[in-house]
Amino acid sequence: MSGIIAYCRPGFENDCAAELQEKTAVLGSFGYCQTKPQQGYVVYRCAVEESEHLAKKLALSDLIFTRQFITILAEINDLPAQDRVSAIQMALLDEQVTEAFASIKPAGALRVETPDTNEGKELSKFCRKFTVPLRQGLRQAGWMTAKESDRRPTLHAFFLSSQTVILGFSFSFNQSPWLMGIPRLRMPSDAPSRSTLKLDEAFQVFVPEHEREERATSGMNAVDLGAAPGGWTYQLVRRGMMVQAVDNGPMAESLMETGQVKHIQEDGFKYRPKKKNVTWLVCDMVEKPARVGELMTDWLLTEDCKEAIFNLKLPMKRRYAAVSEYLEHIKQTLMEQGRGRFELQAKQLYHDREEITVHIRWL
Repeated sequence: MSGIIAYCRPGFENDCAAELQEKTAVLGSFGYCQTKPQQGYVVYRCAVEESEHLAKKLALSDLIFTRQFITILAEINDLPAQDRVSAIQMALLDEQVTEAFASIKPAGALRVETPDTNEGKELSKFCRKFTVPLRQGLRQAGWMTAKESDRRPTLHAFFLSSQTVILGFSFSFNQSPWLMGIPRLRMPSDAPSRSTLKLDEAFQVFVPEHEREERATSGMNAVDLGAAPGGWTYQLVRRGMMVQAVDNGPMAESLMETGQVKHIQEDGFKYRPKKKNVTWLVCDMVEKPARVGELMTDWLLTEDCKEAIFNLKLPMKRRYAAVSEYLEHIKQTLMEQGRGRFELQAKQLYHDREEITVHIRWL
């Protein structure tokens, strides 16, 4: 039995699985999920033909709780410590694998990965060292191009232990650009809080690199609701924007000294800009998600902003069901009362905790 592996945040396996079951069923696949608490991934079992279909049609950008997913090529549970490369070569040269996935060979890139767990972190040094010899071995076996190519599928070696690996692939048009689906961001030494990394990651996930110069750039006006002490405002200032930071609490002096921030001591749920010249609205207020969703929707409907990034805090149970309800309400309201087409994306980012980050913009 083949299938796919979905990487997720440890502790959110059930939410990831619930979403996979729903989204794959819509695509006509009726497999089943295998999960264990805190393992940092979900296995979705289905037929080989269905797994390759999902690799193309199950859009990673539509999945909230999945950071990256790969289609399974082979599973090895007894890798010999002396010669792991040969064992992986043999698994990929197996007749069933080469026949079922003939179009995948040769791959254009390789990623050697682990789950995002403490056990996975202990394997990370081994994975870094093993990447080069494995790449060479796969080229010798004809499973990789001589030079890296982003036009070919990517091979993944997903190590669960030093003896257990799942080999899989992802298509370049439907994958995370980062190893394990995790962007490696540095905490700026002068940022007021660690929450700054959430908005930094959100811009990288939701705004394609080739569009950032046009959509998130110097000279734009932005509003940060619930801004204090300024973690999210910092990212807007860093991108050269002029920011209205709305919060009754104090803002970091370093941000005020930039001359790009106007601190408005007011309730974030009541404030509205005087001019319709705001491009970005951002919000990381600790409030009921339904209330935050309604506020963001209203800003977009009244055209007080063009794009919005905001966090929705998650309940303790049935998180995917709750998230689906929140997002469906926002979509329905925008469709019924809005001015036209819009884009809505939602993701549990690496730097999120018990929350998801949502991005909406008018098209």
